[in-house]
Amino acid sequence: MACLFLEARGGRRGGPGWSLRAAALAAAALAAACGPGEEPPGRSAAAQPAAVEPPQAAAGPAELLAALDAGAGVEGEPAASREALRPGRGDKLASIAMRTFVYAAPERRAARLGYLRAGAVVERAAAPSGDAGCPGGWYAVHPRGFVCVGKGASLDLDHEIVAAAPAGPRRGQPYPYRYVVSRKPPPHLYVHLPSEAEQRRVEGRSRSQGTPAWSRRDEALLGEPEPLTPFFASRRDLPKPFGAAEKVRFPAHRGRARADSAFGLISTFAWSGRRFGLTTELDLIPIDRTTAVVPTAMRGVEVKTEGTPAFVMHHGVRTLKPDASGELRPDGWAPHRSGWVLTGKTAAGGAYAETDAGVWIPASALRVARLGRDFWGHAARGRKWIDISIELQTLVAYEGERPVFATLVSTGKGELGDPATTSATVQGTFFIREKHVTATMDGDDLSETSVDLRDVPYVQYFHNSYALHGVYWHDAFGKVRSSGCVNLAPADAAWLFEWTDPAVPEGWHAAFNDKGGTLVYIHA
Repeated sequence: MACLFLEARGGRRGGPGWSLRAAALAAAALAAACGPGEEPPGRSAAAQPAAVEPPQAAAGPAELLAALDAGAGVEGEPAASREALRPGRGDKLASIAMRTFVYAAPERRAARLGYLRAGAVVERAAAPSGDAGCPGGWYAVHPRGFVCVGKGASLDLDHEIVAAAPAGPRRGQPYPYRYVVSRKPPPHLYVHLPSEAEQRRVEGRSRSQGTPAWSRRDEALLGEPEPLTPFFASRRDLPKPFGAAEKVRFPAHRGRARADSAFGLISTFAWSGRRFGLTTELDLIPIDRTTAVVPTAMRGVEVKTEGTPAFVMHHGVRTLKPDASGELRPDGWAPHRSGWVLTGKTAAGGAYAETDAGVWIPASALRVARLGRDFWGHAARGRKWIDISIELQTLVAYEGERPVFATLVSTGKGELGDPATTSATVQGTFFIREKHVTATMDGDDLSETSVDLRDVPYVQYFHNSYALHGVYWHDAFGKVRSSGCVNLAPADAAWLFEWTDPAVPEGWHAAFNDKGGTLVYIHA
């Protein structure tokens, strides 16, 4: 594909550092001006951006500055000016939008590398690298890329969006937020911590006597509420991040949540005898109008020795160990869906299989993964790849020829059918092209009518709207269940998210790479 030279549009001609910024734009334009690709629509209930250009040969701040230092037209530029364009001097920038995009170069035509979520604070350069199409200026951010200060980002770290979002996702944890599912009728979306009079006026609520059993269970699942921050103690109205939906607005609330909706909660607060949760779109919902998600016990198995992953698919399975005479005796229990690594040794004519933990398990209780074949030379080059079997409902992650992780999954209800006409998972070879710490999805239904699943954890798109992702609304791993995506237990989704490429930098909410990250092979 031919690339075009784009005219650099830097800071105002004659201003301090103008030649440096102009040269930066020119270098970035040469790297990022190849024809744009389209951003995949995804299974998102929110409107997706119209286009995302692939980050082809994307140049980060270090590459741009290296080119500037070696290039023409910057002779005599003070070293201090160059350093001011690099992150790392303690200056920070805050995201104030649901998606604050990070660009490969300081202009909107450049490739999008990923985005920040509202409330995120990241390291930035001290000085802007130009203001083309961005009056607030383009600032280099760590570890790469540029952010436009304006509707999506602010240099004011005391901005009301930052004050209202006291914490980001707990990345790396199985559940990056605490999750609740709306009851019927669904909860109201309050704009501040409501007084009892406001609650009565909005909900017609009178204080009930005692605490029902389901509330006590939910309290235990959600843990202790956080102390009120100064922002919430002031009962100020919550701001809405740029890009968040706000269809109605009443004095104390924004209407009700959609039926069968589910939420990730940033924080919860005790207030007026009730508990309220703060959603990622900065609404407050009464917890007693929801049900807390019960975490699954499902966990995959890391493969640290040579062997074949397998999973116990029955309940009440005994493990065995050989006694002094070598006869197998009952030793303990193998939990349902627990993962093991088989050594390849068997006993009693194949009735029992040995594990690398030194115990034996009845072979009839096991679902043994089929180790994949390397059709692409990935193994020979030691690269990462993922093998998914629809028939076995297993996923095995490889580094070269060596399996390193395995788990049970839930693929599409259409099983091996045609994905064009059924809810089957697409088969073939793909590459992970974008990753989101969490995303709103409407494809894998919580129920027949559910269309609003907020903050689905660890979403990794690999083909059109198909993704690997964690789920918090079912615990049917090892069986077909989804509308086409590959469902994972949240702990397994978190492990894979950190293992696969493209990497999502610390503080970012998503990263894009249309040229392709980790290979995903899906087959019968």
